[in-house]
Amino acid sequence: MCSGGFAKCLGISLMPLSIVCVLCNILLFFPGGKVVENEHITQEVWYFGGILGSGVLMIFPALVFLGLKNNDCCGCCGNESCGQRFAMLSSILFAGVGVLGAGYSVIVSAVAINHGPLCFAQINDTAEAWTYPFSDGGYLSDKSRWSECKEPPGVVSWHLSLFSVLLVMGLIQVALCAFQVVNGLLGALCGDCCGCCGGGDGAV
Repeated sequence: MCSGGFAKCLGISLMPLSIVCVLCNILLFFPGGKVVENEHITQEVWYFGGILGSGVLMIFPALVFLGLKNNDCCGCCGNESCGQRFAMLSSILFAGVGVLGAGYSVIVSAVAINHGPLCFAQINDTAEAWTYPFSDGGYLSDKSRWSECKEPPGVVSWHLSLFSVLLVMGLIQVALCAFQVVNGLLGALCGDCCGCCGGGDGAV
């Protein structure tokens, strides 16, 4: 397969992942599926890891990867060697942007999972308030503690599920962009279609 064709496959894969990440981040603004006041939304949601990191920043490399397929084996702008190789080399820069964006989303998601959700819980023997009762991360191994969050209902599973999806999707995006870095290097060294262009060079 030509390196441009492989890049297109990566671009096609990144697009739905970006959409999923944006949707997950939006849903996190409705903890437990409920509409709450802004100050009752978990802090990490406002970092927009899914919307900016794995969403907006990922759109640019995805579109670039999709466009690389247009550089056919006959060259780019009449320059068979330079055009193809420059296009593949430039894709490495956009892949780096994708790695940074997805990496940001992964870090935010990991911190949010460890920190736990903001919810209405008992803070001492007599008082209740909106707080982070699982800031030590202990709730991950002790599901019985989830009942400490009284409002919104189901906020713990909602928080954990959506941030886990963002974490996994971000890791996949990092891997796909890393593949394109390798693919871009190969394309820059031998052109978009090594076998096709090599065959053309050998023809007399």
